[in-house]
Amino acid sequence: MCRHLGYLGPRTSVGGVLTAGDHSLRVQSYAPNDMRGGGTINADGFGVAWWQDGSVRSYRNPMPIWTDPAVDDVLPQLESTSVIAAVRSATVGMPVERSACAPFTDGRWAFSHNGVVRGWPHSLTDLWSEVPPVDALTLPAPTDAAAVWIVLRQLLTRLEPQAALATLVRRIEERAPGSRLNFLLGDGENMYATAIHHALSVRRSDDAVTIASEPTDDSDWTHIDDRSLVVATASEFTVSRLDEEEHT
Repeated sequence: MCRHLGYLGPRTSVGGVLTAGDHSLRVQSYAPNDMRGGGTINADGFGVAWWQDGSVRSYRNPMPIWTDPAVDDVLPQLESTSVIAAVRSATVGMPVERSACAPFTDGRWAFSHNGVVRGWPHSLTDLWSEVPPVDALTLPAPTDAAAVWIVLRQLLTRLEPQAALATLVRRIEERAPGSRLNFLLGDGENMYATAIHHALSVRRSDDAVTIASEPTDDSDWTHIDDRSLVVATASEFTVSRLDEEEHT
């Protein structure tokens, strides 16, 4: 069920974030190591978001990442200090189209969901009752990830990111037990990630932090325990138990 990756650090090639390492995100699209029973490959599109002059930009394609020449020819020419990218394995019954590919963006935010919401769409009906009609009518795509993003976007208007993610996880789990909820959220200066029934790892170098569903190389990665929340800047990251996060 998808793979994603986030980078914070010195200005770097956007395309390089997708292809760096022996087990890069591009490699994970066709040869993932730890899908946890959620599919076999991630060939239903990909996307990448980066920040430029304080604004988030994105590129998405519903085709497999290994088929897109822009990954090697265009994206390497772009540079950013923060990048979030994802390759997609569509849940059965959900559309394979550009609008369904993460990252989803709005304002300064970019968001990716690695997993599945059990019982969607019925399991999210009451959460959606709290979403303003205009947001419901402009849902990016008819998928669980897009719906989760709209709910999270509302939570971010009144809660800090850590509390918003913890609240979102709790409320989905109450309605859809067994959901896989690895979320990755960034604003260009910070990244926030959850690990719920899916793999997640973090690598910190002297001046950069990378969060990924799977390590992209054999360097020193920290494997994140289930039910954890990661908060990262370019210089450090912290890990806490989601159950300990204050939420409403």
